[in-house]
Amino acid sequence: MRIIKRFSFFVTVVLIAAMLFASGCSQNVPEEDTINETEGEVTEGVTEVTNEGVIKETTEEVIEETTEGITEETTERVTEGVMETEGESGYNPVINPDDFVEVIDSSYFPLTPGTTFVYEGESEGETIRDEIFVTNETRTVMGVNTTVVRDREFADGELTEETFDWYAQDRDGNVWYFGEDSREYENGEVVSTAGSWEAGLDGAQPGIIMKGNPQVGGTYRQEYLAGEAEDMAEVISLNESVSVAYGSFENCLKTKEWTPLEPGIEENKYYVTGTGLVLEMTVKGGSERLELVDIITE
Repeated sequence: MRIIKRFSFFVTVVLIAAMLFASGCSQNVPEEDTINETEGEVTEGVTEVTNEGVIKETTEEVIEETTEGITEETTERVTEGVMETEGESGYNPVINPDDFVEVIDSSYFPLTPGTTFVYEGESEGETIRDEIFVTNETRTVMGVNTTVVRDREFADGELTEETFDWYAQDRDGNVWYFGEDSREYENGEVVSTAGSWEAGLDGAQPGIIMKGNPQVGGTYRQEYLAGEAEDMAEVISLNESVSVAYGSFENCLKTKEWTPLEPGIEENKYYVTGTGLVLEMTVKGGSERLELVDIITE
């Protein structure tokens, strides 16, 4: 009996303990709303963190893409700018001596040794005369055998400038200008040689004085030495009519010439097939007209 009582007492204690434990658990369990709130908070927190992470990641990706886009675009633009700048300031035509021929028989710019072209006109109120003589001399420039042409300019009968120009023609008929030995005179004395330059030296490069197949709108550089020789030309027309002292001509080539070194000054020149230059005149920034009056051959 004592054992039974003890067992009953033990069972009773266990039952009471179990009830108390159950009651305590019930009190510690949050209500449904509280659970929902908690879940909501957790969910919200997770969502917020997740969204923040996504936003950050997305933002980084966008920034990265945008930065790459800007970088690529900027790089491309800068590269193009550099290339253009190099094209303008670092003009560097490829010259292969094997591409050139011995004679200059361009239809618009023939240079037959022994020929003298005589031009006369007016410039700023002065009477001017220009004698261009094609010599039998040659000069090698950049490996190319060029023809030496002597050009003597007079103002009111007095020699003001003498140059020895160097020309050569390539296989495509383009006549290239390789430089000049220039001398300016006053009272019969040389006062300056500043206009001299030679292609291949000190950054100077040859240019094209006459295209082999000129086309309207075509623009080309005639010479290049930064700050010294930067003449440019553009073909304006192929069917001009011109009358000068030497004669009247149809279907003339008309060009516009200028240099960035003298902004605001512009010239027009007229060429005749089989003859060459017959007229040049300043049309902007000055007043000069020089026309062909005679061609003398030896």
